[in-house]
Formats: sequence, structure tokens, C-alpha cells
Amino acid sequence: MHLIKRCFAVAFAFITIASYAQTETKQWYLLDSASDSMDGISLNKAYNFLKGKKSTPVIVAIIDSGVDTTHEDLKRVLWTNKKEIPGNAIDDDHNGYVDDVHGWNFLGNKNGEDINKASDERSRVYYGYKNKFENKVINEDSLNEDDKWAYKEWKKAAADMTISSDEQMEVMMLDALDKSLTKQDSILQVELNKKVYSLSDLENTQNLSTKGQQAKTSFLNILRLEQIDSSTTNAAILSDLNEYYEQKKNALDNKTTAPPDYHGMVVKDNYNDFNDRYYGNNDIMGADADHGTHVSGIIGADRTNNIGVNGIADNVQIMMIRAVPDGDEYDKDIALAIHYAVDNGAKVVNMSFGKGFSPQKKWVDEAVKYADDHDVLLVHAAGNESHDIDTVDNFPNPDFLYIKSEPKNFITVGAYGDPKMNDGKFIAYFSNYGKSVDVFAPGVKIYSTVPGSYSYHDGTSMASPVVTGIAALIRSYYPQLSAAQVKYAIQKSVKHYAETVNQPGEYNSNSQTSMSSLSSSDGFINADSAVEFAATLKPDGKEKAQDKNKSTFKNNIEKN
Repeated sequence: MHLIKRCFAVAFAFITIASYAQTETKQWYLLDSASDSMDGISLNKAYNFLKGKKSTPVIVAIIDSGVDTTHEDLKRVLWTNKKEIPGNAIDDDHNGYVDDVHGWNFLGNKNGEDINKASDERSRVYYGYKNKFENKVINEDSLNEDDKWAYKEWKKAAADMTISSDEQMEVMMLDALDKSLTKQDSILQVELNKKVYSLSDLENTQNLSTKGQQAKTSFLNILRLEQIDSSTTNAAILSDLNEYYEQKKNALDNKTTAPPDYHGMVVKDNYNDFNDRYYGNNDIMGADADHGTHVSGIIGADRTNNIGVNGIADNVQIMMIRAVPDGDEYDKDIALAIHYAVDNGAKVVNMSFGKGFSPQKKWVDEAVKYADDHDVLLVHAAGNESHDIDTVDNFPNPDFLYIKSEPKNFITVGAYGDPKMNDGKFIAYFSNYGKSVDVFAPGVKIYSTVPGSYSYHDGTSMASPVVTGIAALIRSYYPQLSAAQVKYAIQKSVKHYAETVNQPGEYNSNSQTSMSSLSSSDGFINADSAVEFAATLKPDGKEKAQDKNKSTFKNNIEKN
């Protein structure tokens, strides 16, 4: 049972589906330690400090799975490309993307078809370079820079292609768990006369048949072991468990069989040619907009309509760029998404995604540099594998391969929770950590928008937009500050709620460590202290320097 518990707990943290019943603390992460007894980001105090100050609109690009453009709490804050005439099938602003009214979708084609799932990058690297490197005598000194990196990535992938007994057991256990819960659920739907029911509904249901009572006991016993909240629905549990099982099974199958080329099949671009970049369509919602919608709400849900939730930043325009499928994202899509964000006026970009392999890292590095040159801040989730990312690869990252500079515009974010919301602990057990992590932000039981509704999710994917929201707030009220200064203000103004915290790792682990070992800033982000710190900074001349840098993405590409 320990393995089942471990697998299921990790599954729920990784795909972030749990719903929680706390009504008074739905947005605990916005609260204040002193006045609310919740170690959140002190947002109300930040707005009290900003009262009377003028704000300017800030475009925030979200590179993600998609957004519900009809959501009651988001439709007013969507970015609109005023240079584009909606629905006329003409590229009015001549940027190469037709009818990109609210953003762009790099996961589709001009016929409206989209990539619904993608394989893991490890498999794409292994099979993509297998013919080039396998059983060949490779003299690394004779390889050019690109081939050296490709060979390094391929060797890492090849070393991980052996099927382990633990992987097989995990897939078997998840399969058995999936089948067992599905079987019990089919009985309970009939007994309760409901297609969708919460665990609380099930717990309070009496007068079941013997068969129904057995199904209820079995269903609840399994989920109690996983400490799943009683407001979670059967549909959410089964959907995400099945999705996680399919991901793990496909990754295992890909160790013996090359995965389909989803990008080539759907997008039909020349993937190896970075100049072939005007692909996709304007469908920024996509088939599954849950993740991107949740991220969007954290950053900028409408603060004026008195419904739903309040976003962190009060004067943002959300630009959605679809580049994150169900599976590992493609480097080319991410690089182009960053360029699109910069070229269309974004000042902050949220990137709640990541992976362990990056064969075309050079393209992403160049995009990060492009954003840095144009004073655009990039905020990236640290990842949910409990890894020390000082020693384990997590992409994208600000460690350039070939560019001889260090970007000042890149923030990596780990996840924490108030101990009252996080089983008595500060650090989310799933969060990646290390000196490569700049700051920790709330990422446990985060309540925000989802398509047509609201829900709780967990993950560094939720912590990243908390930082993005605060960065947008600073850039809105202090527009003269550069991206580097905003990062500096965020890092230097952290709160130190605890010097000794739990070590990320096993769900029930009680191992302790110092906060300074988990991040470079040694603390927890705080909106109030960040805006107050930002108020003390003077412009560093970055914007004036930017005025001289008029080179566009197109010109840069043509030069290369």
C-alpha cells in the first residue's frame, strides 16, 4: 500500500486537481501573517500602501495550455490586439499571425486542428538522435557546439531508457487503482442516482444496498489514505487519475517504441527550421484550458466585479499564448511564444511548465536573451518533482549554453503553503528547490478560476503566477523600473517566516533543512514588502537603453 499511496499522492500533486472546503480562507495566499494569521503575500497591505498612486496597464503573457475566454472573472481583463480586426482572416498588423486578437496558439494549424497531447521530451530526444549516435564511435572534441549538446542530451536520455521494476510496478498499481475506483464509481452512480458527486455526498449517504455499501467503503478507504478532501468530486478524481496513469504508461511504452510525431502530424511545420515560425491559429482556449485558466485567475482575475476571486494585479491585460500540450512542451513553440509576447508588448511572462530535457535549448536561450534585451521579465515554475535543480536539469533555465552573458530577467519559483493549509509544514513536499530557485511563493491549495467555475489546485504552477502577479503590480505602479529591478525588489523583500523548514520529498517525511539551502533569497515572497521596496528604487536607465534597441525578432532571425 505504501507504493500506491506514494504514487497517488504524487499524481495529485503533479496534476493539481484537489478541491478544498475552507470557505473563509479560499484565497489564504493573499492574506497577511499579522492581521489574518495566514502567511500569505499581504496583498491588502500592498494596496493600502499604493492607495492614491497612479497605475498604468501592464500586458502579462501567459504561456500555457489555454484560457477560458468567456469566464466571468477573466473576460474583462483579456488583452486585445487593437491592430487586428477580429474575424476578417487578414493579418492586419502584419506580424505573421492572422486574427491574433487575444494571443496565439502554437499548438495548431491553419485548419483549426490542435495538438491535444504530446510525448515526453526524453523519448523525443532518444529516438530523434538514435540513428546519429547509437553504436557510433563519437569523438566529442570533433563535434560542433550544437551536436555536443545534442549528444549530451541523447546520452542522458539513453541512460534512462532501461525499464525499471519500480516503473513497471508503479504503472501496474496505478492501473489497478484506476480500474478499482472506476468499478466502485459505476456502482455508486446508480446507487446515488448521480453522475457527479462529492466525497462528502458519499460519506453522508445512507440506505445503500449491500453492494452499494461495499463500493462506498472501498472507494472511501482508498481516498482516505490519500487524504483527499471531501469536497472533491468523483469525476475529478477519476479523470485526473486516468490522465496520470496514461502519462506514466505512455512514458513506459516509449522506452521500447518511438512515440508519434504529434507536432509534425498536426502543426506540419518544418520543426528543425526556426525560420518556419508562422504556424498555428488563434484558438487560445483549446481542448483543455483548465491549467491556463487557473493561472490567469491568480494573476489578474477581475477585482471590480465582486464575484469569484480577486487576482493579484489590478491593472493587467492577459495575453494567452498556447504552447503547453498534455505532455512535454516543444522548445520551438516556447521560444516563439516568448518572442511573440515580447513583440506584442508584454512586460511580464508567466511560464508554469518545465521538463528535464531541452534538445533545442539554444532557441529558448536566444528567446530569453531577446526578452532580457527588451526589458521583459520571465517568471518560471521550479517544478514538482522534489528535486534539487542545482543538480537535476529543469528547463527552461537562465543558464545559457553559448551566450556569454547572464540574464537579469529570469525568476524561478518554488512552492510553499501556510502550515495550517499544508499539514503543519511550510514547504510543499512536491516542490523543487536549490540555489537555482529564486523565491518561494504560495502553491498549496490555491483557489482560482477554471473553465466555467472556480477550484483549488496545487503546484509550483500556481506559485509562479503569484510572483507574476506581484511583478505586474510593481510594473504597473512603478513603470520606470526595469525587469531586473523588479526581480531585485522581489528577492530583497522576502519574508523570513521560518529559518528551519521541512525538506521537500516524501509526502510524510519529517526531514528538516534550512530555508537558505532551498533558495537563493532564503525567504517567502510578500507583495507589501515588495512594492514598498520597489518604491525606494530609482530608474536604472534600462528603458532608455531599450529605445536604442529597435531590432525586431524578424531582423534578428534574418541576420542569423
